[in-house]
Amino acid sequence: MATVVETSFSGSVSRQVTYVLLFVSLAHTQNTVVFQPSFLTTTGPAVTAFLLGNTSDVSLKLRTVSPSNTTGSVGPPSCVVEATRWVLTREPMGKNAVRIQLNLNQSLRLCGENDTTGDCCSERLCVLETLQVSACVGSTPQASLLIQATIHAQLFPKSTGYDNKTIIPNQVYQPLGSCPCDLTFSVCDARCCCDKDCSSEDLKLFESHCLPGPFGGQVSPAPDYQCSVQSAENSPDWFPFLCVNSPPENNPYLGHFYHGNTIASRPRPSFQKPTLSAPVPVNLYVQGSPIVTLNNQYFSIPQRVFGQCVNGTPVAFLKNFKVECETLLRSCPAGSPLQTLPADLGTRVMNGQGGDVVVDVTDDVATDLSQFISESKAVTSTGEKLICENVTLALDYKFYWKGNSITGIALTRTVGTIISNVSVALTTRYSAVFLNGDFMAEANSGNPGYQVGRPVIAGVLDNNSDSIQKTLINIWKPVHDGLCSTAEKKAVLFGENSTSGCLLPVSRQNLPQCNLLRDTVANLQAALITYVAKSGNPDAFTMTDWLNISFVTLNSSTTSEDSAGACRGIPSHQHIYVWSLITGLVEGSPQREIQDLQISYSLSTWALDCGGGDFSSCAETQLFPITSSVTFIDIPINIGPPKTRFQINFTEYDCSRNDVCWPELAFPITKYYTGEPYSQSLAKGMILVFFFITASILGTPWRQIRQVWHGAAL
Repeated sequence: MATVVETSFSGSVSRQVTYVLLFVSLAHTQNTVVFQPSFLTTTGPAVTAFLLGNTSDVSLKLRTVSPSNTTGSVGPPSCVVEATRWVLTREPMGKNAVRIQLNLNQSLRLCGENDTTGDCCSERLCVLETLQVSACVGSTPQASLLIQATIHAQLFPKSTGYDNKTIIPNQVYQPLGSCPCDLTFSVCDARCCCDKDCSSEDLKLFESHCLPGPFGGQVSPAPDYQCSVQSAENSPDWFPFLCVNSPPENNPYLGHFYHGNTIASRPRPSFQKPTLSAPVPVNLYVQGSPIVTLNNQYFSIPQRVFGQCVNGTPVAFLKNFKVECETLLRSCPAGSPLQTLPADLGTRVMNGQGGDVVVDVTDDVATDLSQFISESKAVTSTGEKLICENVTLALDYKFYWKGNSITGIALTRTVGTIISNVSVALTTRYSAVFLNGDFMAEANSGNPGYQVGRPVIAGVLDNNSDSIQKTLINIWKPVHDGLCSTAEKKAVLFGENSTSGCLLPVSRQNLPQCNLLRDTVANLQAALITYVAKSGNPDAFTMTDWLNISFVTLNSSTTSEDSAGACRGIPSHQHIYVWSLITGLVEGSPQREIQDLQISYSLSTWALDCGGGDFSSCAETQLFPITSSVTFIDIPINIGPPKTRFQINFTEYDCSRNDVCWPELAFPITKYYTGEPYSQSLAKGMILVFFFITASILGTPWRQIRQVWHGAAL
């Protein structure tokens, strides 16, 4: 019965479990123990078996045995303990089962030439032995397990480190794929004798079974023109004079593919919070370098990163910004940045010259919170009325700088009390400006020409200093409810057309006062600037870098008088036209300059919508749109004089409309040809002229001319 069970152990898992349970029941009734299975063959460093039955007083003994040379059998089990290179452990699996684990206590790497540690394999076949595990009660063996171990040495990479760069060799000197069988990074590939990751010990395992051909990295036979392949039978007499002595590494495929390069691996996406590197000690601040506090921490203000507000964002020197962050308040905030104290904001900041400056905090209490909050339909988390005191609504920093240092920092903290029955959407504002004296540090919009996407620079003449004070041209940027009273303005960006606007509430009492309404709208649309910079880096003291802005007011399309419910001639739309021209190239980048800027106004008629009734039945207040737009117009580069009728109809010599271009026959010897140095192209052209003259003199036409000349002379 036991033999049958042992044979069936290699079947399916369900059958194995059934037989194990059967063995347990039989062993328990007979008060004996058995190994399951009783014989194992392993090629790895770990072996697992089970001991079934009454194992309460059973001890395990391990020894190495040798089969008989004549019969091949192993002697009876023994309870004598012998030293082996295996570690035997046991783990109870219930009352009547024990799991036995054997692990090889030796490294499977191949020993090196000067390796004296002993923890390695001296031969390729590292382990070849038979083990016997005996289950003993006292000194009497009850059952035995035989294990035949045949384990070969394993290949390990020479280095366990990981390099995140893949270096492709330069194809001018080494062909791509010099060892195609090297398929695994930093691991010795079996039978790949050209793999640089294989040590000399690894190569001993398969040096007589290397992969053949180009895939194995074997150099193809030397070409016939090599002097080393000369043979006495087949080589001609002139072979020693014309053969080539070339290194075997050279082959016709050098440089055939492309030049090698170093490719940096792309970082994989991570869901962990990024950590900032430790701040570098500050000697001098330069533009873009992070500002550091006195305790060697980054000076941070909430900013937008990839469209999201991040609280711990370092502030960069001479980098102005202004951001808004929205937060849904279901309960009162308890921590930074919505709850701050002046003592916490008064940080000591390194000034860049070995000293420090202290942030000067000034509080401003906001009474009108309409610009900061808007109600949400969601209820509060507690279900009670929301009353939050001293909530930080805005942090406006002013950094005063001179040279490469910071001379002072002023902070205006705007706080307010939020009272609401429902949760509110809070919009907080954070800004930082760098001032040199009283002037803001504004970055140029190009050097020298404008760059697309940079602000258009405008200016106002300062009569006291005879210089231009830089400013920006702005258009409407509505927020929240879209009203002009709460709307902001955004800068006009070069090369980007845009249209925006806001809504102006007009009451029934104000509409009859048309002159006052026209003046109000005109003041909202008024632009106080008078100059615009031609280039992206204008000089404030050079008037030639600036252009006068032209203002055009369009007349109303109707001559009707104002009525009781309508006002005509309202300058409700402001349009900005910008004409630019490409004036040259700098390092291949086109340089654009503004040639003219015109601001015009479109007049419209505003009338109350009374639904067909009289003026007295109109709504108390109605909203009217005020819009602004900007359009950029590219002036085409000099297109030359118009074509004549002859040039339009006669196209034989038109190089742009024919494959053969006779007017450019001598183009290679002109200064416009840049394919090679002018001296070389001129020399080649002169050689062609010489050949042409020679062919003409020696050719048939010249010979006929000479014959006629000699005939006439005779």
